[in-house]
Amino acid sequence: MLDLFRATRRSGRRTPFPCARRSAAICLTVLSLSSAQAMAGPLHDALGAPEELTIKGLARSRIEGIDGQFRPNMAESDFLWSLKTTLLVDYDGGPFRVGGEIWDARGYGEKQNSSVGTNEVNALELIQAYVGFDVSLNDKAKAALTAGRFTMDVGSRRLVARQTFRNTTNAFTGANLLVTGKGGDRFTLFWTMPQIRLPEDHDGIFDNGVEWDQESSALQFFGGSLTKGDVLGGTLEVYGYGLREEDRADRLTRNRRLWTPGLRIWRKPKAAQIDYDLEAAYQFGKTRATSRANDLTNLNVSAWLVHAELGQTWSIAWQPRLSVDFDLATGDKADGRTYNRFDTLYGARRFDFGPTALYGPVHRYNMVSGGLRFEAKPGKSSDIMAMYRALWLESATDSFAATNIKDATGRSGRFAGHQFEARLRRWLIPDLLRVDTGLAYLAKGRFLSDAANAPRTGDTRYGYVDLYLEF
Repeated sequence: MLDLFRATRRSGRRTPFPCARRSAAICLTVLSLSSAQAMAGPLHDALGAPEELTIKGLARSRIEGIDGQFRPNMAESDFLWSLKTTLLVDYDGGPFRVGGEIWDARGYGEKQNSSVGTNEVNALELIQAYVGFDVSLNDKAKAALTAGRFTMDVGSRRLVARQTFRNTTNAFTGANLLVTGKGGDRFTLFWTMPQIRLPEDHDGIFDNGVEWDQESSALQFFGGSLTKGDVLGGTLEVYGYGLREEDRADRLTRNRRLWTPGLRIWRKPKAAQIDYDLEAAYQFGKTRATSRANDLTNLNVSAWLVHAELGQTWSIAWQPRLSVDFDLATGDKADGRTYNRFDTLYGARRFDFGPTALYGPVHRYNMVSGGLRFEAKPGKSSDIMAMYRALWLESATDSFAATNIKDATGRSGRFAGHQFEARLRRWLIPDLLRVDTGLAYLAKGRFLSDAANAPRTGDTRYGYVDLYLEF
């Protein structure tokens, strides 16, 4: 089957059989491979590796399809078979650590005018290659210093995250200091050069080209986060991030000079109690509105982000949880003096806004949204989730979230539509093989239907099936 897909890529043609038959064939192939691997057992044990050596990997196969495209000038309907394979090796020899991780992300079957990009394809990349030093500061705290290439999860993961649902991930080159204490206390300090995923041209992505990701001092990301447990019945985090970006001869940028201080307080969901998650961040500095060569105007930045969530979990069968969610991220007012669109930096968004990949219309810029989420655990090996969101633009003259649909006159209004999503996750073989499947429906509102560049494709329908093998 891989040979068939490669042949059609080289010829510029798509495979001739329907998506339904293709999807069934893919599922059967992946299930067969997964069952064979399951009999072999965890890779670490199979190799007889010592305790100091960690060897673990993941193979994920996803089939997904979209119809009623919301993006302008993209395939009205599309299909993607994506594969993500990771292998992490880490040796902990006492105070010193050394490790690395390979991440191979590929996509097959998409159309020539697909929305697939570097978020889906990054073939055969060494995203982590690091050395570390760990030390106990006292009986209550320890510190870990890591240098080289690495991934990061900081705080809520809304602004700095290692991706899980997305086929590719954010990765960084630099240094990271993590100090952890008792009761949830945590201090993070880092300076990095974010890796730019390559190739990023259409042909390179379409052909799953292998090209070493780049980092450069022309793009620097740095900051810190302080987390304190047992504050107002929950946990408090204070953070600040900086981003410095400059044009290079081979890469035009918006020359961002951004500062993002923020505050978060939350209480984790727990049976028979109310939980909450409140986060706010402000962004200031300088940026250009576009990355065009003739755009040399540096604008003052003034943007912000708000997330508010209030939930309740009941201590009955299935442990149901119901939450009310609200999100706001500012959009640009286009007054020519300031830039108001919030920059989400290197965050993840699936856990707040639904599936990404071929879908993903909702993002943390120019968006106001409120909704209800229901979660439950029918058994020890499965969980379900369903959510509804109403969607508006924060600024009527900027593009809505990640859709690239814009009405500079503001005459199409602010209402973007309604989003419905549902998800089921289940372990087929505990700690080894699991499935994740979901659906999303975007009922387009006036803005997504009437704006001048909005595709006249009707409401958006999307579905995916993931099969994860952890070894």
